[in-house]
Amino acid sequence: MFIHNFKYTIKTLLKNKALIFWTFAFPIILGTFFNMAFSNIENSESFKSFDIAVVENKNYEDYEYYKNALNSISEENSDNKIFNIKYLTKEDALDALESDEIYGIITFQDKPEVIVKSNGINETILETVTEEIREQIVLSKDLIENKIKNIISTENNMELDYAKLSSELSKEVENLIKQNDTNIEDITNKNMSYTMIEFYTLIAMTCLYGGILGMVAINKSLANMSNHGKRVSISAIKKGSLIISNVLASYLIQLFGLALLFIYTIFVLKIDYGDNIPLIILLSLIGSLAGLSFGITTASVFKTNENLKTGIMISFTMLGCFLSGMMGITMKYIVDKNLPIINMLNPANMITDGFYSLYYYGPNDRYYFNVISLLIFTGILLSISIFSLRRQKYDNI
Repeated sequence: MFIHNFKYTIKTLLKNKALIFWTFAFPIILGTFFNMAFSNIENSESFKSFDIAVVENKNYEDYEYYKNALNSISEENSDNKIFNIKYLTKEDALDALESDEIYGIITFQDKPEVIVKSNGINETILETVTEEIREQIVLSKDLIENKIKNIISTENNMELDYAKLSSELSKEVENLIKQNDTNIEDITNKNMSYTMIEFYTLIAMTCLYGGILGMVAINKSLANMSNHGKRVSISAIKKGSLIISNVLASYLIQLFGLALLFIYTIFVLKIDYGDNIPLIILLSLIGSLAGLSFGITTASVFKTNENLKTGIMISFTMLGCFLSGMMGITMKYIVDKNLPIINMLNPANMITDGFYSLYYYGPNDRYYFNVISLLIFTGILLSISIFSLRRQKYDNI
């Protein structure tokens, strides 16, 4: 009877055109639109070196470390190139800044100063790099001072060998320059894509939409939802076996739809999900199980018609995907920063954030935290469903 009901459920679900659309077609259509919208966005926004001015005067010549650092990140044909440097007088540099020929000025008085006309990405990069160089200089000075103190303390107040001290300090400075050499590299187009968050939310949506399959499968076993459910309720069939076969059939179809989405996005849209394929599959399986558990809970807890239950499923899923970044990438970060508890309870964000952390950082605690959170979410909903189904009794059918 288990196998018979399993086959019957699969046939019933596959004949439901609305289910097939939401489970199979809609994610693929939405993924196509995402690809059309975002395919060229990163090429147009990839980092490009920009023009700045350095005031060339005696003070600048005295800042040897700054000279070396700025030269290393402004060399032609270098992968690390950030600035196109123009060496000007202060008056010419200010004129160039005013006429928008450059984004900022580095001038050297008592200390290096950055002059900008407005606040933008390039201006922020200029200020950040200058501050980074300054911090490296402070670090180097501290290390050298500590080195001097160590040398003096080892001499036990005896006469110092200044030649030896000078030689050791020279070597120390050389090592510090090599160790702290400014090395900022643009790897945006190599292994990072902030639009991937959209495709992660698409997978999350597909996982949760699969819950509609579970909801429909459970509905057809409930006496107050269908004639088939009435016949089941008065039959000698074990309800536990019947429900398990319904759930497994729904899960199988759900995974088939998810597999189609992965095949389409990888081989047709050329989306790169990274190298951790087994962990991607694991998260997808658990995410689908979470979506299925949500559908079962919706079917068993809400005492209303199937259309309203479907509306609840779709509304909850789309709200969760919106908060995890589907309609705007920055929304996920806004919620994470201001109301993190919402995304911690949001299954769509658990799936999205799991993929996100895996893509950027590889297998880590954050990924496994999301996996465990999804399993807990699934366990809680299934417990609620079992409790609700056991309590259901009918005075008459």
